[in-house]
Amino acid sequence: MKKILLSFIIIASISNSYSQTYKLSKKISTSGNDGWDYLAVDDVAQHLFVSHGNMVNVIDLKSDKTIATIPDTKGVHGIAVANDLNKAFISNGKDNSISVVNLKTFKLLEKVKIAGVKPDAVLYDQFSRKVFVYNAESNDATVIDAKTNKVVKTIPLGGKPEFSVTNTKRLIYVNIEDKNEIKTINASTLKVTNTWSIAPGDEPSGLAIDLVTNRLFSVCGNNLMIIVNATNGKIIKTLPIGDGCDGVAFDAKKNLIFSSNGEGTITVIKESNANTFSVLETVKTQKGARTIALNKTTNQLYLSTADFGAKPEPTVENPKPRAGIAPNSFVVLVVEPISK
Repeated sequence: MKKILLSFIIIASISNSYSQTYKLSKKISTSGNDGWDYLAVDDVAQHLFVSHGNMVNVIDLKSDKTIATIPDTKGVHGIAVANDLNKAFISNGKDNSISVVNLKTFKLLEKVKIAGVKPDAVLYDQFSRKVFVYNAESNDATVIDAKTNKVVKTIPLGGKPEFSVTNTKRLIYVNIEDKNEIKTINASTLKVTNTWSIAPGDEPSGLAIDLVTNRLFSVCGNNLMIIVNATNGKIIKTLPIGDGCDGVAFDAKKNLIFSSNGEGTITVIKESNANTFSVLETVKTQKGARTIALNKTTNQLYLSTADFGAKPEPTVENPKPRAGIAPNSFVVLVVEPISK
């Protein structure tokens, strides 16, 4: 009897250790039939900013209702929230500009034209009160004074920049997609201070940081997450993730890293300590959900996607065609912890 009871306890323990901890809980329907890129959470107001074609949808996360639409953001990619200045900075890839918006009224304060070509990811660094805009085609970063909305410098990066994070203490980190590198920028001198290879990672896109352990989490196009020491660039760990990843988020309260994979999954990785990481689980989402944002208050995750039609045949003019978006199918997925 004791042996049977012991076996039951062991099996139950193993089962519990591998049980799912996150789930897709709901979908928030949002108007519009165009493409999308990044999302950003205003944790103070509990608003979600969703890039969507030529506009930004603002969702009240308490009611899941769209409360505003910010227009004229042609080819929008990224949104950076600056609560201390009551501003949001939005990168418009098709007209090389940054829209500066009031966080409370969502009204346009100013549209800043930049010399950089095809602005993509955008970062607000509260330490320096500067905005860093990463330009995909001119391979540089435009730096804007967040208080005056004036361009103060352009920083050459020698490759295509993707997502960026700050250590909140003067250093900025940015993935360089076509060079398989992470570059560091001094937010005071506005100069590149380090260039680190993250091979075997290929085509890095999303980037997150643990400010306590000083670890960077870079997700790459060859289905790898590269974990890097943010002090010296040393690679700590390489872990497998799903296909088609373009975003990553870090939950500092739970020490969990979330890789959003366009195949329709999230790879969840546990940080046990500064040098120990392991894949915890794979959460099913929906095809196309490749970017991600974390609500630090509720621990919920948000991902944008839509339903797709058939992919057109390749042509000389369009050798890599994308499948069309089904009308009225755009949604924001909400993934959250399963209550125990």
